Amino acid sequence: MKITGLRSFMSRDGNRPRVIVAVDTDEGITGWGECYNHGPDRALPPLLEYLYLQIEGEDPTRIERLVLKLLQQSRFPPGALGLAAIAGIDHALWDISAKALGVPVYRLLGGHVRDRVRVYQGVYSAPEAEAVRDHVAEHAEKWGFSAFKLSPYRCDIHAEPWHRVVAATEDWVAELRELCPDAEFAFDAHARLFEPYQAVEMGNALASFRPLFYEEPMRMENIEAWGDLKRQLRVPLATGESLYSRFEFNRLLAVKGADIIQPDICAVGGLLEMRKIAAIAEAHYVNVAPHNPMGPLATAVNVHFCAAQPNFKILEYRLPGTSAFLTRDMVQADEAAGYVKDPYMPVDGHLELRPDRPGWGVDIDEEYLATDRYIHWERKLPVRPDGSYGYT
Repeated sequence: MKITGLRSFMSRDGNRPRVIVAVDTDEGITGWGECYNHGPDRALPPLLEYLYLQIEGEDPTRIERLVLKLLQQSRFPPGALGLAAIAGIDHALWDISAKALGVPVYRLLGGHVRDRVRVYQGVYSAPEAEAVRDHVAEHAEKWGFSAFKLSPYRCDIHAEPWHRVVAATEDWVAELRELCPDAEFAFDAHARLFEPYQAVEMGNALASFRPLFYEEPMRMENIEAWGDLKRQLRVPLATGESLYSRFEFNRLLAVKGADIIQPDICAVGGLLEMRKIAAIAEAHYVNVAPHNPMGPLATAVNVHFCAAQPNFKILEYRLPGTSAFLTRDMVQADEAAGYVKDPYMPVDGHLELRPDRPGWGVDIDEEYLATDRYIHWERKLPVRPDGSYGYT
Protein backbone atom coordinates (compact mmCIF):
# COMPACT_ATOMS: atom_id res chain seq x y z
CA MET A 1 0.00 0.00 0.00
CA LYS A 2 1.24 3.48 -0.87
CA ILE A 3 0.21 7.04 -0.02
CA THR A 4 -1.21 8.71 -3.13
CA GLY A 5 -2.73 11.94 -1.87
CA LEU A 6 -3.40 14.35 0.96
CA ARG A 7 -6.46 16.58 1.18
CA SER A 8 -7.17 19.24 3.79
CA PHE A 9 -10.51 20.84 4.62
CA MET A 10 -11.38 24.06 6.42
CA SER A 11 -14.42 23.41 8.57
CA ARG A 12 -15.81 24.54 11.89
CA ASP A 13 -17.01 23.18 15.22
CA GLY A 14 -19.24 25.63 17.01
CA ASN A 15 -17.44 28.98 17.11
CA ARG A 16 -14.00 27.59 16.17
CA PRO A 17 -12.39 26.83 12.80
CA ARG A 18 -11.13 23.27 12.31
CA VAL A 19 -8.62 21.87 9.80
CA ILE A 20 -9.36 18.25 8.88
CA VAL A 21 -6.86 16.05 7.01
CA ALA A 22 -7.46 13.09 4.70
CA VAL A 23 -4.60 10.85 3.53
CA ASP A 24 -5.46 8.64 0.53
CA THR A 25 -3.85 5.39 -0.60
CA ASP A 26 -3.66 3.29 -3.75
CA GLU A 27 -5.80 0.60 -2.09
CA GLY A 28 -8.73 2.96 -1.66
CA ILE A 29 -8.30 3.33 2.10
CA THR A 30 -8.48 6.88 3.44
CA GLY A 31 -7.34 7.94 6.88
CA TRP A 32 -8.60 11.00 8.75
CA GLY A 33 -7.04 13.38 11.26
CA GLU A 34 -7.59 16.73 12.96
CA CYS A 35 -5.05 19.53 13.46
CA TYR A 36 -4.83 21.74 16.53
CA ASN A 37 -6.50 25.15 16.32
CA HIS A 38 -3.57 27.42 17.24
CA GLY A 39 -4.25 30.03 14.57
CA PRO A 40 -3.72 31.25 11.94
CA ASP A 41 -5.68 28.22 10.76
CA ARG A 42 -5.41 29.06 7.06
CA ALA A 43 -1.64 28.61 7.40
CA LEU A 44 -2.12 24.87 7.88
CA PRO A 45 -3.29 23.73 4.40
CA PRO A 46 -0.11 24.95 2.58
CA LEU A 47 2.00 23.48 5.37
CA LEU A 48 0.22 20.15 4.96
CA GLU A 49 0.81 20.28 1.19
CA TYR A 50 4.53 20.79 1.84
CA LEU A 51 4.67 17.91 4.32
CA TYR A 52 2.86 15.64 1.87
CA LEU A 53 5.87 15.84 -0.44
CA GLN A 54 7.87 14.08 2.26
CA ILE A 55 5.53 11.07 2.48
CA GLU A 56 4.14 10.70 -1.06
CA GLY A 57 4.54 7.13 -2.30
CA GLU A 58 5.47 5.82 1.16
CA ASP A 59 3.90 2.89 3.03
CA PRO A 60 1.35 4.50 5.41
CA THR A 61 1.63 1.68 7.94
CA ARG A 62 5.25 2.57 8.74
CA ILE A 63 4.07 5.27 11.12
CA GLU A 64 7.18 5.58 13.27
CA ARG A 65 9.37 5.95 10.20
CA LEU A 66 7.15 8.54 8.52
CA VAL A 67 6.60 10.68 11.62
CA LEU A 68 10.34 10.61 12.27
CA LYS A 69 10.90 11.80 8.71
CA LEU A 70 8.44 14.66 9.15
CA LEU A 71 10.07 15.69 12.41
CA GLN A 72 13.60 15.51 11.03
CA GLN A 73 13.11 16.94 7.54
CA SER A 74 13.45 20.41 9.08
CA ARG A 75 16.83 21.50 10.39
CA PHE A 76 15.19 22.74 13.59
CA PRO A 77 12.43 21.15 15.69
CA PRO A 78 8.98 22.11 14.36
CA GLY A 79 6.93 24.62 16.31
CA ALA A 80 3.27 24.71 17.22
CA LEU A 81 1.90 24.91 13.66
CA GLY A 82 4.30 22.29 12.34
CA LEU A 83 3.37 19.83 15.08
CA ALA A 84 -0.35 20.51 14.59
CA ALA A 85 0.02 19.59 10.91
CA ILE A 86 2.10 16.50 11.71
CA ALA A 87 -0.53 15.47 14.26
CA GLY A 88 -3.26 15.47 11.60
CA ILE A 89 -1.11 13.31 9.34
CA ASP A 90 -0.19 10.97 12.21
CA HIS A 91 -3.88 10.46 13.02
CA ALA A 92 -4.61 9.61 9.39
CA LEU A 93 -1.78 7.06 9.24
CA TRP A 94 -3.11 5.24 12.32
CA ASP A 95 -6.62 5.28 10.83
CA ILE A 96 -5.34 3.75 7.57
CA SER A 97 -3.30 1.10 9.36
CA ALA A 98 -6.23 -0.04 11.50
CA LYS A 99 -8.71 0.02 8.61
CA ALA A 100 -6.34 -2.11 6.52
CA LEU A 101 -6.54 -4.78 9.22
CA GLY A 102 -10.24 -4.24 9.93
CA VAL A 103 -9.69 -3.39 13.61
CA PRO A 104 -10.08 -0.36 15.90
CA VAL A 105 -6.90 1.68 16.38
CA TYR A 106 -6.67 0.71 20.05
CA ARG A 107 -6.08 -2.89 18.95
CA LEU A 108 -2.77 -1.70 17.44
CA LEU A 109 -1.78 -0.18 20.81
CA GLY A 110 -1.81 -3.43 22.77
CA GLY A 111 -5.57 -3.60 23.08
CA HIS A 112 -7.90 -1.81 25.46
CA VAL A 113 -7.13 -1.84 29.17
CA ARG A 114 -10.57 -0.38 29.97
CA ASP A 115 -14.01 -0.91 28.52
CA ARG A 116 -15.05 2.74 28.44
CA VAL A 117 -13.50 6.20 28.79
CA ARG A 118 -14.60 8.58 31.53
CA VAL A 119 -15.07 12.21 30.48
CA TYR A 120 -15.56 15.55 32.17
CA GLN A 121 -17.42 18.45 30.63
CA GLY A 122 -15.52 21.69 30.20
CA VAL A 123 -17.60 24.70 31.22
CA TYR A 124 -14.59 27.09 31.36
CA SER A 125 -16.49 29.81 33.18
CA ALA A 126 -17.49 30.64 36.75
CA PRO A 127 -21.28 31.02 36.83
CA GLU A 128 -23.32 31.65 39.94
CA ALA A 129 -23.44 28.56 42.16
CA GLU A 130 -27.15 28.07 41.49
CA ALA A 131 -26.53 28.11 37.73
CA VAL A 132 -23.79 25.51 38.15
CA ARG A 133 -26.17 23.35 40.21
CA ASP A 134 -28.80 23.49 37.48
CA HIS A 135 -26.26 22.79 34.74
CA VAL A 136 -24.82 19.83 36.64
CA ALA A 137 -28.27 18.37 37.28
CA GLU A 138 -29.35 18.74 33.63
CA HIS A 139 -26.19 17.19 32.18
CA ALA A 140 -25.98 14.45 34.80
CA GLU A 141 -29.52 13.39 33.96
CA LYS A 142 -29.10 13.53 30.18
CA TRP A 143 -25.51 12.35 29.70
CA GLY A 144 -24.43 10.99 33.07
CA PHE A 145 -21.68 13.58 33.61
CA SER A 146 -20.30 13.45 37.13
CA ALA A 147 -17.25 15.68 36.55
CA PHE A 148 -17.01 19.25 35.28
CA LYS A 149 -14.31 21.90 34.82
CA LEU A 150 -14.81 25.53 35.79
CA SER A 151 -12.76 28.69 35.96
CA PRO A 152 -11.77 29.66 39.54
CA TYR A 153 -12.11 33.39 38.90
CA ARG A 154 -15.22 35.09 40.24
CA CYS A 155 -14.07 38.65 39.58
CA ASP A 156 -11.59 40.61 37.50
CA ILE A 157 -8.21 39.44 38.77
CA HIS A 158 -6.52 42.56 37.41
CA ALA A 159 -8.97 45.17 38.69
CA GLU A 160 -9.75 43.75 42.15
CA PRO A 161 -7.33 43.57 45.10
CA TRP A 162 -5.85 40.10 45.32
CA HIS A 163 -7.33 39.34 48.74
CA ARG A 164 -10.81 39.95 47.31
CA VAL A 165 -10.10 37.69 44.33
CA VAL A 166 -9.15 34.81 46.63
CA ALA A 167 -12.00 35.46 49.07
CA ALA A 168 -14.54 35.47 46.23
CA THR A 169 -13.25 32.08 45.07
CA GLU A 170 -13.38 30.62 48.58
CA ASP A 171 -16.96 31.78 49.16
CA TRP A 172 -18.06 30.47 45.77
CA VAL A 173 -16.56 26.99 46.10
CA ALA A 174 -18.16 26.67 49.54
CA GLU A 175 -21.53 27.25 47.87
CA LEU A 176 -20.70 24.77 45.11
CA ARG A 177 -19.86 22.03 47.59
CA GLU A 178 -23.16 22.55 49.37
CA LEU A 179 -25.25 22.69 46.18
CA CYS A 180 -23.41 19.97 44.21
CA PRO A 181 -22.28 17.39 46.79
CA ASP A 182 -22.01 14.52 44.31
CA ALA A 183 -20.19 16.25 41.46
CA GLU A 184 -16.43 16.43 40.97
CA PHE A 185 -14.99 19.73 39.83
CA ALA A 186 -11.67 20.67 38.29
CA PHE A 187 -10.58 24.31 38.02
CA ASP A 188 -8.66 25.74 35.06
CA ALA A 189 -6.75 28.93 35.93
CA HIS A 190 -5.73 29.22 32.27
CA ALA A 191 -2.16 30.43 32.86
CA ARG A 192 -3.43 33.89 33.79
CA LEU A 193 -1.34 34.28 36.95
CA PHE A 194 2.19 35.58 36.45
CA GLU A 195 3.30 35.59 40.10
CA PRO A 196 3.87 32.13 41.60
CA TYR A 197 2.64 33.12 45.06
CA GLN A 198 -0.75 33.92 43.52
CA ALA A 199 -0.83 30.52 41.83
CA VAL A 200 -0.16 28.92 45.24
CA GLU A 201 -2.78 30.96 47.10
CA MET A 202 -5.48 30.39 44.49
CA GLY A 203 -4.81 26.64 44.44
CA ASN A 204 -4.84 26.32 48.21
CA ALA A 205 -8.06 28.33 48.37
CA LEU A 206 -9.60 25.35 46.56
CA ALA A 207 -8.06 22.74 48.85
CA SER A 208 -11.02 22.27 51.21
CA PHE A 209 -13.17 21.65 48.13
CA ARG A 210 -11.05 18.58 47.21
CA PRO A 211 -10.96 19.38 43.48
CA LEU A 212 -10.35 16.77 40.81
CA PHE A 213 -7.36 18.94 39.83
CA TYR A 214 -6.11 22.53 39.60
CA GLU A 215 -5.02 23.28 36.05
CA GLU A 216 -2.22 25.47 34.67
CA PRO A 217 -2.35 28.54 36.93
CA MET A 218 0.77 30.11 35.39
CA ARG A 219 2.82 30.09 32.20
CA MET A 220 4.94 27.07 31.23
CA GLU A 221 8.14 28.76 30.04
CA ASN A 222 9.96 28.35 33.37
CA ILE A 223 9.49 24.63 33.92
CA GLU A 224 11.63 24.57 37.06
CA ALA A 225 9.16 26.95 38.75
CA TRP A 226 6.52 24.24 38.49
CA GLY A 227 8.44 22.00 40.86
CA ASP A 228 8.43 24.80 43.45
CA LEU A 229 4.73 25.41 42.82
CA LYS A 230 3.65 21.80 43.32
CA ARG A 231 5.57 21.48 46.59
CA GLN A 232 3.51 24.32 48.06
CA LEU A 233 0.09 23.17 46.89
CA ARG A 234 -2.44 21.06 48.78
CA VAL A 235 -4.36 20.14 45.61
CA PRO A 236 -3.51 17.96 42.59
CA LEU A 237 -1.68 20.08 40.02
CA ALA A 238 -2.37 19.46 36.32
CA THR A 239 -0.60 20.99 33.33
CA GLY A 240 0.89 20.25 29.93
CA GLU A 241 -1.37 21.59 27.17
CA SER A 242 1.36 24.10 26.29
CA LEU A 243 4.15 21.51 26.04
CA TYR A 244 4.90 19.79 22.76
CA SER A 245 7.27 16.84 23.13
CA ARG A 246 8.40 14.03 25.39
CA PHE A 247 11.58 16.00 26.03
CA GLU A 248 9.64 18.94 27.50
CA PHE A 249 7.44 16.64 29.55
CA ASN A 250 10.51 14.81 30.78
CA ARG A 251 11.85 18.11 32.15
CA LEU A 252 8.53 18.85 33.85
CA LEU A 253 8.40 15.42 35.45
CA ALA A 254 12.06 15.52 36.47
CA VAL A 255 11.36 18.58 38.65
CA LYS A 256 8.19 16.92 39.99
CA GLY A 257 6.12 19.72 38.48
CA ALA A 258 2.75 17.97 38.05
CA ASP A 259 0.47 15.35 39.56
CA ILE A 260 -1.41 15.01 36.26
CA ILE A 261 -0.19 15.85 32.75
CA GLN A 262 -2.44 17.13 29.95
CA PRO A 263 -0.79 16.71 26.55
CA ASP A 264 -2.95 17.38 23.49
CA ILE A 265 -3.01 14.66 20.84
CA CYS A 266 -3.62 17.31 18.14
CA ALA A 267 -0.74 19.53 19.30
CA VAL A 268 2.17 17.25 20.25
CA GLY A 269 2.46 15.67 16.81
CA GLY A 270 -0.12 12.92 17.19
CA LEU A 271 -0.82 9.59 18.82
CA LEU A 272 2.72 8.26 18.47
CA GLU A 273 4.26 11.11 20.50
CA MET A 274 1.33 11.06 22.92
CA ARG A 275 2.08 7.44 23.81
CA LYS A 276 5.74 8.21 24.43
CA ILE A 277 4.86 11.15 26.67
CA ALA A 278 2.40 9.01 28.64
CA ALA A 279 5.00 6.25 29.12
CA ILE A 280 7.42 8.73 30.68
CA ALA A 281 4.63 9.96 32.97
CA GLU A 282 3.78 6.40 33.98
CA ALA A 283 7.38 5.88 35.11
CA HIS A 284 6.94 8.92 37.38
CA TYR A 285 3.59 7.67 38.82
CA VAL A 286 1.79 10.49 37.04
CA ASN A 287 -1.58 10.11 35.30
CA VAL A 288 -2.69 11.57 31.97
CA ALA A 289 -5.84 13.65 31.50
CA PRO A 290 -5.65 14.68 27.83
CA HIS A 291 -6.34 18.26 26.81
CA ASN A 292 -9.21 18.00 24.29
CA PRO A 293 -11.06 21.23 23.47
CA MET A 294 -11.14 20.30 19.78
CA GLY A 295 -13.77 18.73 17.53
CA PRO A 296 -15.45 15.31 17.44
CA LEU A 297 -12.75 13.72 15.26
CA ALA A 298 -10.11 14.69 17.82
CA THR A 299 -12.33 13.16 20.49
CA ALA A 300 -12.46 9.91 18.50
CA VAL A 301 -8.65 9.85 18.31
CA ASN A 302 -8.45 10.46 22.07
CA VAL A 303 -10.86 7.63 22.82
CA HIS A 304 -8.44 5.11 21.36
CA PHE A 305 -5.45 6.56 23.21
CA CYS A 306 -7.38 6.57 26.48
CA ALA A 307 -8.72 3.05 25.99
CA ALA A 308 -5.21 1.62 25.70
CA GLN A 309 -3.23 3.83 28.11
CA PRO A 310 -2.75 2.35 31.61
CA ASN A 311 -2.19 5.68 33.39
CA PHE A 312 -5.16 7.48 31.84
CA LYS A 313 -7.31 9.43 34.34
CA ILE A 314 -10.11 11.34 32.60
CA LEU A 315 -10.73 12.99 29.20
CA GLU A 316 -11.79 16.57 28.54
CA TYR A 317 -14.98 16.61 26.45
CA ARG A 318 -17.38 19.05 24.79
CA LEU A 319 -20.69 18.04 23.33
CA PRO A 320 -20.34 18.47 19.53
CA GLY A 321 -21.23 21.93 18.31
CA THR A 322 -21.30 23.57 21.74
CA SER A 323 -19.14 26.47 22.86
CA ALA A 324 -18.15 27.74 26.28
CA PHE A 325 -16.49 31.09 26.77
CA LEU A 326 -14.37 32.59 29.53
CA THR A 327 -17.38 34.53 30.82
CA ARG A 328 -20.14 33.53 33.14
CA ASP A 329 -22.40 32.47 30.28
CA MET A 330 -22.62 28.98 28.83
CA VAL A 331 -23.43 29.37 25.14
CA GLN A 332 -24.94 26.94 22.65
CA ALA A 333 -23.50 27.33 19.15
CA ASP A 334 -25.87 27.59 16.19
CA GLU A 335 -24.12 24.95 14.09
CA ALA A 336 -23.10 21.47 15.20
CA ALA A 337 -19.88 19.82 14.05
CA GLY A 338 -21.25 18.22 10.93
CA TYR A 339 -18.04 16.69 9.57
CA VAL A 340 -18.43 13.63 11.83
CA LYS A 341 -21.67 11.82 11.14
CA ASP A 342 -21.66 9.69 14.29
CA PRO A 343 -19.61 11.35 17.05
CA TYR A 344 -18.85 9.64 20.33
CA MET A 345 -21.54 10.73 22.80
CA PRO A 346 -21.50 10.16 26.56
CA VAL A 347 -23.37 7.32 28.19
CA ASP A 348 -23.31 7.42 31.98
CA GLY A 349 -20.50 9.98 31.82
CA HIS A 350 -18.32 7.74 29.63
CA LEU A 351 -17.55 7.26 25.95
CA GLU A 352 -18.10 3.64 24.97
CA LEU A 353 -15.69 1.80 22.68
CA ARG A 354 -16.77 0.62 19.24
CA PRO A 355 -15.05 -2.75 18.82
CA ASP A 356 -16.89 -3.53 15.57
CA ARG A 357 -15.77 -0.30 13.86
CA PRO A 358 -12.30 -0.15 12.24
CA GLY A 359 -9.99 2.85 12.51
CA TRP A 360 -11.28 5.68 14.67
CA GLY A 361 -14.79 4.23 14.58
CA VAL A 362 -16.50 7.25 13.02
CA ASP A 363 -17.78 8.17 9.56
CA ILE A 364 -16.67 11.46 7.99
CA ASP A 365 -19.15 13.51 5.98
CA GLU A 366 -17.14 14.52 2.92
CA GLU A 367 -20.09 16.31 1.40
CA TYR A 368 -20.19 18.58 4.45
CA LEU A 369 -16.43 19.15 4.21
CA ALA A 370 -16.73 20.11 0.53
CA THR A 371 -17.93 23.56 1.66
CA ASP A 372 -15.33 25.89 3.19
CA ARG A 373 -16.79 26.72 6.60
CA TYR A 374 -14.00 28.89 7.95
CA ILE A 375 -14.99 31.13 10.84
CA HIS A 376 -12.55 33.70 12.16
CA TRP A 377 -11.49 33.22 15.75
CA GLU A 378 -8.73 34.73 17.84
CA ARG A 379 -8.00 34.99 21.52
CA LYS A 380 -9.11 38.14 23.32
CA LEU A 381 -6.57 39.45 25.80
CA PRO A 382 -7.65 41.05 29.08
CA VAL A 383 -6.61 44.67 29.53
CA ARG A 384 -5.35 45.65 32.97
CA PRO A 385 -6.42 48.96 34.56
CA ASP A 386 -3.08 50.52 33.56
CA GLY A 387 -3.65 49.66 29.89
CA SER A 388 -1.22 46.73 29.66
CA TYR A 389 -2.30 43.30 28.45
CA GLY A 390 -2.74 40.32 30.73
CA TYR A 391 -2.47 36.63 29.87
CA THR A 392 -5.31 34.45 28.64
